[in-house]
Amino acid sequence: MRWLQTLRGRLLVGSSVFLLIVFGTYSYFSVRFSTDQIMAQVMESAQNLSEVIKSSTHYSMLKNQKEDVYQIINTIGKLHGVEGIRIYNKRGEITFSTASKEQGRVVDLRAEACYGCHDQAKPLDVVPVGSRMRIYSTPDGKRVLGLINPIRNESQCSESGCHSHPDERTVLGVLDVRMSLETIDADIASAQNRFIAVAIGVIFLTTFLAVLFLSNTVIRPVRKLIAGTQEISSGNLDHTILIHTKDEIGRLADSFNEMTKSLRQAELQNKQWSQTLELRVREKTDELKKIHEQIVQIEKMASLGKLSATVAHELNNPLEGVLTYAKLIARRIGKVEVVTPQLKETLEDLELIMRETERCGNIVKSLLLFSKKQVAEFGLVSVQQIVEKAQRLMKHHFDISNVQFFASYPANESVLLCDENQIQQALVALFVNAVEAMPDSGSLHVSVSDNESAGRISIVVKDTGIGIPEEDLGHVFEPFFSTKRNGQGVGLGLSVVYGIIERHGGKIAVESKVGEGTVFRIDLPRTNVSAAGKNDLNPLSAHDTIHHD
Repeated sequence: MRWLQTLRGRLLVGSSVFLLIVFGTYSYFSVRFSTDQIMAQVMESAQNLSEVIKSSTHYSMLKNQKEDVYQIINTIGKLHGVEGIRIYNKRGEITFSTASKEQGRVVDLRAEACYGCHDQAKPLDVVPVGSRMRIYSTPDGKRVLGLINPIRNESQCSESGCHSHPDERTVLGVLDVRMSLETIDADIASAQNRFIAVAIGVIFLTTFLAVLFLSNTVIRPVRKLIAGTQEISSGNLDHTILIHTKDEIGRLADSFNEMTKSLRQAELQNKQWSQTLELRVREKTDELKKIHEQIVQIEKMASLGKLSATVAHELNNPLEGVLTYAKLIARRIGKVEVVTPQLKETLEDLELIMRETERCGNIVKSLLLFSKKQVAEFGLVSVQQIVEKAQRLMKHHFDISNVQFFASYPANESVLLCDENQIQQALVALFVNAVEAMPDSGSLHVSVSDNESAGRISIVVKDTGIGIPEEDLGHVFEPFFSTKRNGQGVGLGLSVVYGIIERHGGKIAVESKVGEGTVFRIDLPRTNVSAAGKNDLNPLSAHDTIHHD
């Protein structure tokens, strides 16, 4: 059996066998001693009873008052535990018995009651006390203790006139007292059973306590040691054996824990060295990648700068001419005395032409600022004002493309320290891209949030257009990169937006899924309105202008 091959099984079997032998031997001799003690007391009681009978009948025998003797013996014979009382004469004849049918019967001198004295050629005159007793069994299986007590020829008997006996006759007869051992045997058996039951209980209790003690002091610590070695073999160097005793097993557990601690430290050092080496390789790789990206970006920006300079040089003169003639026509119409509704509408159109021409000039100027890092004009501007201006400029495009525009703003007015035209230009560029991404209608959502604790203002532009493929998301802000096919785009819009946001100390990020739309998130530094004052919200005022490099 596998159970017997375990330490716990061997300890249990060994301790049980050992305790069984020890307590079994002790129980055997204890029962034997107790039985002998009880039988010695019974024999002493029988001897005392025999002496009591002799003493109580002594006087009546001297007087030869047989009736009194028989009455006394019958009375004593009725006591509990007395099986019977008989008197033998020297010929072995029963002269009296508590069982009347036995009177007059001659017993065999070789019988059990007479064997102790008549075993010799000449009967013994003096019989030791131990030889006077015998224990035998009745036909019904009950044990009986028999005690013979010789009736000696005393001087009173030999001198008595009524029934004198010769002096040479030393023994006149024998008093045979028989006592039943049934009750004693039952008591002895009961005592033996109780003693055996107690012994068995003590054996089991002692075995249980021994096993419990061994389990706590030996088996459990050994199991913990086995479990610890299995954990270590499986690679778990963080496992600790929790044995806090001061014995050999406790010292072994401490040594084991110190060993695992050393192994864990060695493994940790190797892992840290490997991670450090891997981290350094990754850092160097990232640095080289960033350097490469910066070089590519610089080259693209240089190309964009050259293009921007060329475009600005070629467009400035025509735009200036358009603006000049628009102003001249507006001035001529303004001199007309009677302004008809048609002339008034023409003046409004001319004002729109002048504003858009000026905006085109500002866009060219922004391109120059983006490429050459020139000085821009910063002022405190309401974010809501910038978004609404960009919406008005794009309203015609929204209507044509059937795009619904939604905007949400914080409860408190959000103010930016920025170049209003550049931020407006960035939003218009994002709106244009959104409209182009929704050729079959859609919705454009702009939400402004003011995070005062983080010191940032966020502008989120979300459309429901066709989306941008995942492989193109990392390139959308690069110059000359365009997701439009067939040469419909030059790829400058988002790169200009990126440059504008970057110059304002902000960040722009994009998220998109094909078929679900695109989200641009712009984070810009927040401006404390209370410190700047409410009157500084008009960026077009010369005295409110702040110059930044």
